[in-house]
Amino acid sequence: MKSIAEIDAIRAKKYAEIALRQDKTKKPDDVKAHILVCGGTGCQSSGSLDIKQKFEEELKKQNLEQGVSVVLTGCFGLCALGPIVVVYPSGSFYSRVNVEDIEKIVAQHIGQGEPVKELLYEETVLEDGSVKPLNQVPFYAKQNRIALRNCGAIDPECIDEYIAMDGYKALEKVLKEYEPQQVIDVIKDSGLRGRGGAGFPTGMKWQFAANSVNDKKYVCCNADEGDPGAFMDRSVLEGDPHSVIEAMAIAAYAIGSDEGYIYIRAEYPIAVNRLKIAIAQAEEYGVLGDNIMGTDFSFHLGIRLGAGAFVCGEETALMTSIEGHRGEPRPRPPFPAVKGLWEKPTLLNNVETYANICQIILNGPEWYTSMGTEKSKGTKVFALGGKIHNTGLVEIPMGTTMREIVEEIGGGIPGGKKFKAAQTGGPSGGCIPASLIDTPIDYDSLINIGSMMGSGGLIVMDEDNCMVDIAKFFLEFTVDESCGKCTPCRIGTKRMYEILEKITQGKGTLEDLDKLEELAYAIKTSAMCGLGQTAPNPVLSTLRYFRDEYVAHVVDKKCPAGICKALLSYTIDPEKCKGCSLCARNCPVDAISGEIKNPYTIDTDKCIKCGVCMSKCKFNAISKQ
Repeated sequence: MKSIAEIDAIRAKKYAEIALRQDKTKKPDDVKAHILVCGGTGCQSSGSLDIKQKFEEELKKQNLEQGVSVVLTGCFGLCALGPIVVVYPSGSFYSRVNVEDIEKIVAQHIGQGEPVKELLYEETVLEDGSVKPLNQVPFYAKQNRIALRNCGAIDPECIDEYIAMDGYKALEKVLKEYEPQQVIDVIKDSGLRGRGGAGFPTGMKWQFAANSVNDKKYVCCNADEGDPGAFMDRSVLEGDPHSVIEAMAIAAYAIGSDEGYIYIRAEYPIAVNRLKIAIAQAEEYGVLGDNIMGTDFSFHLGIRLGAGAFVCGEETALMTSIEGHRGEPRPRPPFPAVKGLWEKPTLLNNVETYANICQIILNGPEWYTSMGTEKSKGTKVFALGGKIHNTGLVEIPMGTTMREIVEEIGGGIPGGKKFKAAQTGGPSGGCIPASLIDTPIDYDSLINIGSMMGSGGLIVMDEDNCMVDIAKFFLEFTVDESCGKCTPCRIGTKRMYEILEKITQGKGTLEDLDKLEELAYAIKTSAMCGLGQTAPNPVLSTLRYFRDEYVAHVVDKKCPAGICKALLSYTIDPEKCKGCSLCARNCPVDAISGEIKNPYTIDTDKCIKCGVCMSKCKFNAISKQ
């Protein structure tokens, strides 16, 4: 266990070592360079661990290891460009790095002080060849990284580096200066709302838990994150696990708890491992466990692994799972703040919510309320994916418009395609059409247009996406993930999916659209938990904004985007066909016939609409309708 004075000494010493990552003018004499290698899941899957090892080998081989550190960090955010390496003090940003590139980077950049320009991310290189600061790169320029502040900046497996970045300073401040109610008041004044989806005021939730009188209380963290395409919480835990641990300790002090659990899905092995390391380090340093920082406050933290059930993102199902039972929701009230884990008062927030707490304590609620909108304060992290140039993690002030995210931060739609829609909130959210691209992203604005914030998945779609198919995709996910406890969700979503399947097969009727809408509203008002209540949202939002596509499927028996196979037909233009036979030779069902140097034809009865012929044709003679 370390005293507060010892922790403060570590903070000063370690910051002096890593200051060049923030300010190149503060480089100590004995530090030559820091090579930061992305160690997030995406980059590790692309071989970043081999890259780190190769850097260490090459530095030793070229006798350049003196004063050079190779650090495995969390996610830098620009996942489309991984593996990523950033070299300080210059801040040179290398993208899509291969093991074969390392020898040259070490020799030229570390040895001679000259960045390897052809390997740098092109957006960071100015006309004169100098390196542009990352905060001036379009992807980062409009971001304000609070929850992600340390991701890609520190070694997540080194508590000293976290301490150097003011880590555990907020906990120290709370224990020294604040009474529990004062902590809650600060969070209330900040306007922070839960980042898990519903946007409930965080301070109010803490107040409810504090007001509950009991001999035992729990503090829990929801790291289950089950939305398709969402990886915000995983990245925070991989890149900055101590920020969540420290925040949970602060929450425990505020509500009067001495025990907590982080519920995380087992499919996040890197995050789980780094959490285990961080908890062990925090216990060793005395910032977690008994008599924290020499006070009479104690807090113990455990990890519970989930098996990947989407329903366990719902708070009561999550707690049921922690208790060792099948993950099913419980009726509310009573709410968890009154009767939660093991029927004791329980506070539950998600990873991103906790990741904001320490900065609010250190900088004050006024600092936090200066960002965002009137009713949605601060920033929001999104996992940006789909038909977009810059896929990855972004953290933007609330109120940033969808246009700014898609066109400026995201870099626009590839291939010159047009923006059609963006889906927010995962299976619980809705689709925002191109006509509403200037909508500000905040809780109330999204709800007003039939979508929701959700945990932060943001999937961009272009003109080649079929919105009926998109609705069917998300509903199929919900059907698979329903726990089956209540009839509206178990049966109702299945009936909705069957109608959508019928429509995409060209067998739907206009009456089916009315049935679909009627079912959707019935499920929203009668399902037991949030999963069922929000399951119809993708269908309702697409019916609202893209009803013409539904009508085309039903009346014209056509899929305007050319996605729904049952409604497609492939034809060969005899004017363009050169009779090369390439399409016939590649057709898996021999549906194409003809003679060499003469136009070929497709037997529509045999055609399985796989599209192989169209992809193989060199003369653009085959089209789908």
